[in-house]
Amino acid sequence: VQLQASGGGSVQPGGSLRLSCAASGFLLDYYAVAWFRQVSGKEREGVSCISDRGVIGDYADSVKGRFTISRDNARNAVYLQMNSLKPEDTGTYYCAVAAIDCSDYGPGLFSAWGQGTQVTVSS
Repeated sequence: VQLQASGGGSVQPGGSLRLSCAASGFLLDYYAVAWFRQVSGKEREGVSCISDRGVIGDYADSVKGRFTISRDNARNAVYLQMNSLKPEDTGTYYCAVAAIDCSDYGPGLFSAWGQGTQVTVSS
């Protein structure tokens, strides 16, 4: 059972990245998947969540209108499209799964995490 986050990188402000969260050993179909990000010395912050039925929870206020979460059950993957990136989006991004509905997606609700992928936004 493994989650693999990928797609991070270094971009200039205003740029875009698409993060992918792929699962192996189990099907994502039955789980909500959330993206979190963390900056060194700060708590892990929930960014977005999508339920097993494709219902999207509230985006973090700081990313509303810029980030979009989606899922492709045929590929057993969830994506986070990040547009208009800002320096404050810099951090390590993690995906995680849980049997929740995304109305609340605090990190404590998630027991299965992928390794992080680094996103750096700077000029």
